[in-house]
Formats: sequence, C-alpha cells, structure tokens
Amino acid sequence: MESRKKKILRAIIEKFIETATPIGSKMIYEEYDLDVSPATIRNEMAVLEREGYIVQPHVSAGRVPTSHAYRLFVDQLKYNLKLLNQAKEDIELVRRKHYLKKAKERLYEMISILAGVTNNVSFATLPENKRLFYMGITNVLRQPEFQSDPASATQVVEVLETKFSDLLGQLEVTDEPSFYIGEENIIPEIKSCSILVQKYNYKGFEGIMGILGATRMNYAYNMAALKSAIELLN
Repeated sequence: MESRKKKILRAIIEKFIETATPIGSKMIYEEYDLDVSPATIRNEMAVLEREGYIVQPHVSAGRVPTSHAYRLFVDQLKYNLKLLNQAKEDIELVRRKHYLKKAKERLYEMISILAGVTNNVSFATLPENKRLFYMGITNVLRQPEFQSDPASATQVVEVLETKFSDLLGQLEVTDEPSFYIGEENIIPEIKSCSILVQKYNYKGFEGIMGILGATRMNYAYNMAALKSAIELLN
C-alpha cells in the first residue's frame, strides 16, 4: 500500500478507536498533519473503500475501518517504547490502587478482631493519607475507672476524634511493640490510659497499628495480640 494511503488509513483507525464514531475526511484533515488537501484525503478514502479497508455505515456518515484494515494495522505493529512505558505506568497505578483497597479492607478486618480479643480500643493509620481509624471505644467506656469518671471517658473519646493522629506522629514507632504508659503520654487528657504501638507493612504500604486502654490493661497479652495481628495482616 502506498505510504500516503497507509497514513490516512492509520489515522482513520486511530481516530475510530478513540471516538467510536465514523471518521470523515474533514476530521482527518484538521487533526492530522498529513500535508495533503481535503480533496486528496477524500479521493484516497474512496480508494480505501473500494479496496475493502473502510466502509460507510449509512448515508452521509464518515467511514469506519473493516476487519481487513485492522489486520493490516496489526500486522505492521511494532513495540512502541513510549506506549510500553505508558502501559507499565498504568498497570502500576491500577495495581497500587488495587493493593491500597485491599490494604484498607485487611486493616479494618484486623482492627475489628484486635478490638474484640483485647477488649480495648484498637487503631491504625490508613496507608497513603495516614488518616486514623479505630474500633472498640465502647470497650473502654465499659471499664470501671471510666464508668466512675465520665469526664475522663469523654476526654479519651475527644482525643481519639481530634488529636490522636497527631500524637502518633510524635511517637517513636518501630517494628517492635512500644508502650506509652499513663503519664508517659504526650496528651494530658489520656494520661489515664496506656498506648501500645507498632509499625505494620502490607504490600509496601506502611502505617501504625496499636491498642489503647486503661493503664491496668493486660500488657503481656496485648503485646502478643498486636504482634500476631500485624503478622496475620501479611
């Protein structure tokens, strides 16, 4: 096939793939720099139609490629480095979004389980935006020390909803469990509590997982539960 006719056919195929609408000579002339007149494009399209590469779906419409045209197009395809890199970037982006969604689902699941087995508040920072979520606040509110001191209980809830995420950013959190007990906590409103924190890593997403409860919490069991939850996360 002649070079000019091939360029016009390629333009028709590419534009039809993009728009899914019949392609006219005017569109080809305006959007592709083929260095030919609209009349020449029309003439070449007429030849392409006679040869079976394009068809007119109905009267007064543009033309669409046939299977014959796609076969010619595909047989002449070569690896395009730019498209190859773009495809890799697109796949990585979708893969990361997929794993991010899975990470959030897994974290919600593990935090719910952790709150149930420890009978305390369990929490985690979400990947990407480091937003905090927690479960089990009623576990703490049912504890005798908070039932006898509603004001203290209210303060704990307020801290969780407002300041706690900032607090975690100030703590030294490692791959091993770390305790912050009572008055060791930076925020005065939760000095009636102890906090246990540890880093997690799920498919490249990192964050903090932990437990908050009264200072009389079962430290040994909670440490084992947190460590187990992070291991199960993976």
